[in-house]
Amino acid sequence: MSSLSDKLKSLGVKTGSSLTPPTPPKTASHTIDSVVAGAFVPTPRGEAFVTEQAFDRDYLHGKISPYSEFPLSLISQWANDTRIADLPISKFAFLDTETSGLSGGTGTYAFLVGAARFVDDKFVLQQFFLRDPSEEPAMLEALINFLAPCEGLVTFNGKSFDAPLLVTRYSLHRIPVPFKGYAHLDLLPLARRLWRDRLPSRALKYLEEHVLGFTRTSDEVPGYEIPWMYFDYLRTGDARPLGGVFYHNAMDIVAMAALLGHVSELLADPYNGRVEHGLDFIALGKLFEDLGHWDEAARLFERGLELGLEESDFGVAVKRLSILQKKRGDMDQALRLWEEAAGRGHIYAHIELAKHYEHKMRDAKTSIKWAKSARVEVEKADLPAYIRKHWLGEIDHRLARLERKAGL
Repeated sequence: MSSLSDKLKSLGVKTGSSLTPPTPPKTASHTIDSVVAGAFVPTPRGEAFVTEQAFDRDYLHGKISPYSEFPLSLISQWANDTRIADLPISKFAFLDTETSGLSGGTGTYAFLVGAARFVDDKFVLQQFFLRDPSEEPAMLEALINFLAPCEGLVTFNGKSFDAPLLVTRYSLHRIPVPFKGYAHLDLLPLARRLWRDRLPSRALKYLEEHVLGFTRTSDEVPGYEIPWMYFDYLRTGDARPLGGVFYHNAMDIVAMAALLGHVSELLADPYNGRVEHGLDFIALGKLFEDLGHWDEAARLFERGLELGLEESDFGVAVKRLSILQKKRGDMDQALRLWEEAAGRGHIYAHIELAKHYEHKMRDAKTSIKWAKSARVEVEKADLPAYIRKHWLGEIDHRLARLERKAGL
């Protein structure tokens, strides 16, 4: 397989870190500065092409504002990084890259880097573009200046892709990494926690449409086409198609800010009307439970059940809540949930009731009743053979022990 360097050479592009002038575009009337408004910014390594736009405080991305007044304490606890809670939002940089390949590695360039931060009452977004790969050191230097006031990074899959890629590029050019030591909040794992049970995709654009309520314009281009659009630009010098790439990158960054604001609001006040789906309350309940906030988790599970769930989701939620209530010492609530779930045919609830009456109540006869009803449910259920065998083996073993205890 040919390397990126070989591909670039076949297109007539000079590679390397030397400060050679950029390859002149073949179509001078369609240079990048004629397509997107920007400026050529001097750096110690040469000029870099930089664009800037600002979003006012009253801007809404769909139905959500990128500006958030809510604390990041719970997000900080989830991320296991106390610095996230301590930093003001103005100290975070929101970062996203568009690259010459999707696999990373030393052969992949970040030809467009978008970064944004809150400055006074505006969300200021700058984009740093490589007109030619030889300009990479200058672009990396220009990015340093923008990130200088920050102490934290917000990305979407950036821990796995964007940040390591940029670290590699800075290292290749022997330039210090500007975000080394920053607190780093990657929103993708958090999005998966919150919406994996309700939404078929946790891609940023999908969340943007179905959570934030924002639909991109016809300027949008698919992410998978972007590397080849850049190669076409290098070959032809025609920057016109890249307008959509700048738009794509900018919307990704604004969506990240809006998503962070939305999630911080959900965690601070889940009952303010923003959460409309039962499964979203269940997801929040799971998160709060894992963080050790059991009382709030129980409230969230109950609210999710009140809103109604599909039967399979109901079974999972009741099981999780009943175990939580058991851990909290609220056996009355746990029994109520098990009995409700047992009445709807959920096998695990029959088993839990059998365990409760055997071990807690020392009532072998009632435990036998629940174990037998569990066996009936297993025989009725449409289960894979190996699962049926597992359940029946466990239940029969329990029944044999209980019958010995009861003297039957």
